[in-house]
Amino acid sequence: MIIGHIDKNEKKIKFQLDLNCTKCGKKVPGGLQASENYYGSQLFKIEIDNFKKNYLCGICRDKKRTKNKKSSL
Repeated sequence: MIIGHIDKNEKKIKFQLDLNCTKCGKKVPGGLQASENYYGSQLFKIEIDNFKKNYLCGICRDKKRTKNKKSSL
């Protein structure tokens, strides 16, 4: 997954985060990418904190999505 905006010729940095689903607590892979200029900036740190607080694993995300589809019908 890419965090922030990466321009066409800009270098990418790949990094790992220790991620857990915020709903069920399941550990999930945390392989992410960011641009070299964006990595480590204040905005980057804020975005990563928000990402960790709101991250759902695939199972919980699918449950939430199907629940929303049923309620809209």
